Amino acid sequence: MPCAALRRLLTPLLLVLASGASLCFAQDIASFEKKITVKQLANGLTVVIMERPEAPIFSFYTVVDAGSVQDPKGETGLAHMFEHMAFKGTPEIGTTNWPAEKLALQKEEAAYQALDQEREKRIGQDPRKLKQLEEAFAAAQKDAAQYVVPNQFPEIVEENGGVGLNAATSDDDTAYFYSLPSNRLELWAYLESSRYAHPVFREFYKERDVVMEERRMRTDSNPVGRMVEQYLAAAYTAHPYGIPTVGWASDVTGVTVTEAQKFFHEYYVPANMTIAIVGDVKAAELIPMLEKYFAPIPSGPKPEDLRTVEPTQGSERAVTLMEQSQPWYLEGYHRPDYRDPDDAVYDAISDILSNGRVSRLYRSLVRDKKIAVAAAGFSGLPGTKYPGLFSFYAVPAPGHTPQEMADAIHVEINLLKTQDVGDDDLQLFKTRAKADLIRGLANNAGLAQQLAIYQLRYGDWRELFRQLERIDKVSKADIRRVANKTFNDTNRTVTEIVNASTQAKSAAPAAKGTK
Repeated sequence: MPCAALRRLLTPLLLVLASGASLCFAQDIASFEKKITVKQLANGLTVVIMERPEAPIFSFYTVVDAGSVQDPKGETGLAHMFEHMAFKGTPEIGTTNWPAEKLALQKEEAAYQALDQEREKRIGQDPRKLKQLEEAFAAAQKDAAQYVVPNQFPEIVEENGGVGLNAATSDDDTAYFYSLPSNRLELWAYLESSRYAHPVFREFYKERDVVMEERRMRTDSNPVGRMVEQYLAAAYTAHPYGIPTVGWASDVTGVTVTEAQKFFHEYYVPANMTIAIVGDVKAAELIPMLEKYFAPIPSGPKPEDLRTVEPTQGSERAVTLMEQSQPWYLEGYHRPDYRDPDDAVYDAISDILSNGRVSRLYRSLVRDKKIAVAAAGFSGLPGTKYPGLFSFYAVPAPGHTPQEMADAIHVEINLLKTQDVGDDDLQLFKTRAKADLIRGLANNAGLAQQLAIYQLRYGDWRELFRQLERIDKVSKADIRRVANKTFNDTNRTVTEIVNASTQAKSAAPAAKGTK
């Protein structure tokens, strides 16, 4: 069967034709090579172009190799701010009068710097002066706001048929993406290149307040959000993976435009960015367009990678949160980064433990023992670029406790360490992995994302397909070896939510009996 036809059938047939899928991919990598062009501009920007003229549209995915781990000390949450600044516009878009707005923005920043300096005084802070500076900053904000045309950038995209405009920040990187009709390719090149060549940090402090509200909603007012934040902070003592992507509250409320500009000029350089464009485009026509619009973006050296390595954990770490909420259990074990030879083995463990209703954790905790309403084990938190965590979680069913979740999870872990997984389990993992890859390549947006990330992380988009070779090589012995190497008490961090009311009630009789 031709590969294109096989892709259209997707999962149902693939689940019983694993070997056929492998043959198809062997053929597909050659066919992809005919359609893909990789171009590095003189300023260091890498662009991956895939010609896919199935419909008159294209998608792009820009990934900047800077995430929250690059946040400077005392400025956590700064990388995330660029997600909120992404589509605020340029000197030509989003303003009624750029020369006047530029001057107003300079005055706004000067007013904020004066206010910030007074706020930071530990000794001799003058309340009257502080109030005057607050009023001056508010007035400067109002003056700058009068020139803003809200949402003009996204409106231009939407008016020209654009869909899916969005941005995302992780610990590892920051991404920007949307899709447009192919006859708007040059408009896209102009819009996107302008954002990097001439960034305007308009409404920065307004968006900073939005980010702070986001933190309140997702973390400060959310027991599970607080649990995850404490879990990562306990698991990492040195590496910035222990710092929340949204930032610590005190840092979020203090980060400035001046600091953002410094971060931008260090990390948003072409050498630190990769763009993938997939759809009804022709590389021969697109490359001159890229040269015209993107090549003038000022070059700069690719930033140095992080030097900090998380020390080996020597003992179990545990955090308990007393909440008026649903109990939760979460534990994790340090594991190597995505480049490790055993990366595919961790994928196998995650699949066997957690993929659907036939997975081991679901069958054991949810279906058979009926002690949990959900349970899973997975990698990817907080990231994959650096050594991360293999995490397990379970949500207790009514009447059951986090400790029961821990005991049941450890039973399944011990089975992985002492008994080989079944042939069917291992083969089903390999088949599903191939099917998942095909799903990810089923549309322009998914292709663009995968090509950009693999080109950035490996320096070669072909690794997207070569991962199948690593998956095929995973053995039963590998799973037992990696489980024994990783899932050890001294390598474990535990975080749980205990219902405070239930805890108080259960403790009451014991307390009474001691009188």
